[in-house]
Amino acid sequence: MQQHPRILGLDVGDRRIGIAISDAFAHTAQPLLTLNRSNRRNDLRMLERLIRKHEIAEIVIGHPLHMSGDLSPQAAKTAAFAELLRSEFALPIHLIDERLTTTEAHRHLDTAEYGARRKAVIDQVAAVLILQSFLDARANTPTQK
Repeated sequence: MQQHPRILGLDVGDRRIGIAISDAFAHTAQPLLTLNRSNRRNDLRMLERLIRKHEIAEIVIGHPLHMSGDLSPQAAKTAAFAELLRSEFALPIHLIDERLTTTEAHRHLDTAEYGARRKAVIDQVAAVLILQSFLDARANTPTQK
């Protein structure tokens, strides 16, 4: 089986960024870490380290639209962050609809015992769901020849 470049999945919030990474075959998403945001420069430096360390080829970012599909204030911030990453790292950046992702992440964690770690883990689980959704959609899209 051929290995693929890794893909990073991000759940971007004002205080934290949940980060997930694809496996070597781009089949599954695994939680990587939660980045506690401090300032733009430090956030970019940390993401750059991850991109280099894991040889990231693409980034998928959850786009938190309103249920109606309209842009939410957070969606506008996320789109601006995506543009910053696109210009900073010159990588393909994909914004994907993440409506209900956090709700689904809470549902997953309700069955597990996380206690005080729940806040840190919820962002990683959301990032995993975002990235896995992207990987599944890509796997189900016929390749053009």
